[in-house]
Amino acid sequence: MSHIETANTKLSLSVFIDIAQALEVRTDALVHDYTAGSVDCSMEEIIAILERCSAKESRIIAELVKAAKQSFDMYL
Repeated sequence: MSHIETANTKLSLSVFIDIAQALEVRTDALVHDYTAGSVDCSMEEIIAILERCSAKESRIIAELVKAAKQSFDMYL
């Protein structure tokens, strides 16, 4: 790791992915310079959950979200 940090070794894609997985973050979070508060944590959490879903589960969750949003719009 210190060789990568000091630029003595280039970071391979597989190692980059391994690092992201070990840190439990998306790879784009390591690439982009996010400042505190610039990333909506709830959205990141939702994306992480959806990435672990099958296509069918994702469609069901999308329908649930649509129904919940319609209810909020009607009653709030």
